[in-house]
Amino acid sequence: MSMLLSSTHGNMMHGDAQMPSRYWVLVLLLIGGVWTALPAAAQVQIRDVELAERSDGQGHVLRVQTTERIEAFSMPEQPNDSSVVEWTLYNAALAESVELPTGGPIAQVGAEIIDGHFTLRIHLTEDATVRANAYRDGASDDLLLNLSTSTAQSAEERAEEAARSAREVVESARQRWRLDTVVIDPGHGGQDHGATANGVREKEIVLAVSKKLGGYLEEYLGIEVLYTRDDDTFIELEERGRFANEHGAKLFISIHANAAGSSQAYGTETFFLGPSKTESARRVMERENSVIRYEDNTDVYDEYDDQQLVRATLTQSAYLRQSQDLAGLIEDQFSERVNRRSRGVKQAPFYVLWGASMPAVLVEMGFLSNRSEANFLSSEQGQTYMASAIFRAVREYKSHYERGMAPVAGE
Repeated sequence: MSMLLSSTHGNMMHGDAQMPSRYWVLVLLLIGGVWTALPAAAQVQIRDVELAERSDGQGHVLRVQTTERIEAFSMPEQPNDSSVVEWTLYNAALAESVELPTGGPIAQVGAEIIDGHFTLRIHLTEDATVRANAYRDGASDDLLLNLSTSTAQSAEERAEEAARSAREVVESARQRWRLDTVVIDPGHGGQDHGATANGVREKEIVLAVSKKLGGYLEEYLGIEVLYTRDDDTFIELEERGRFANEHGAKLFISIHANAAGSSQAYGTETFFLGPSKTESARRVMERENSVIRYEDNTDVYDEYDDQQLVRATLTQSAYLRQSQDLAGLIEDQFSERVNRRSRGVKQAPFYVLWGASMPAVLVEMGFLSNRSEANFLSSEQGQTYMASAIFRAVREYKSHYERGMAPVAGE
């Protein structure tokens, strides 16, 4: 579905032409028998568009100012008609107050939005002959569309233009796929103590480990770390995933400790989103999800049924393999480096993972109902070991992620 706008109709993007700033485009691809959903990135707002004559008198420049950096844009095209120039800015939208300029070689400007991508369609005056190219302003996040009236272009200029375009594509891909922001979610908090056994409370253990983990990620990997809570505060489950989305996190790690009716149960396990495959996974999920009783509005979870889980899993399927890979790396580190018993990687429909639009895992570091594990997890050394293990897993994941997930050109 597309929306057509024109500079001859005053302000752009009024009424139902306003696109939501965050939404999912579910594109189902059958790849090797696996259905994959690709998410649409949040739209960047175009706050102003200005037209100015070049200082050398050889054409005009259209300057596009945005609220933040637009990561990808197309090279301008003149499809079958030299009197029209088309230019697409990916995942962008025009603010309501912006009017598209005319003047110089520009007779009229139209705009079309298709699946969240903003295309300018520039109609040139009858006597205009221009060559269009686009690039970033070196001093800002602005994008520049150069409408040159010079008819001659040297081989050196063409080579420089091509090289600049190639550099922009590479830089855009590098920035898009760089694991630069991680949200760590210490479970429970406030009135929700989590598992409590052998004189140890889960909410305190997970906060201590989370802060150690965050410190390692910041110091040794240069990653920006955000916490859903950094003190003894209760945060609603749905808000935790939403917080990660709003801050553009590339990874979501929810930290927990387990409990069981038997004091003999012990070991670690790491989950990613999906239907429970085992009875033990179902019990862990029910215990963690039960904290919604502390929330003011539990009606929102009435829609979290099996059918909605299928939709959520489908939406997250683009990240499920990455989530599973990270979960496996964490369990390997627990087993091989900290000498903990690994109960394996599992799936379960944890509410806290439903809303996270990025690779997401929930880590159960051990059973507080087991005296030995409770003593280990409440010790400074135990917390350091567990945080270090998760850090090493993220470090290895980051290496694989940034090396093997370059996007397809034009994506």
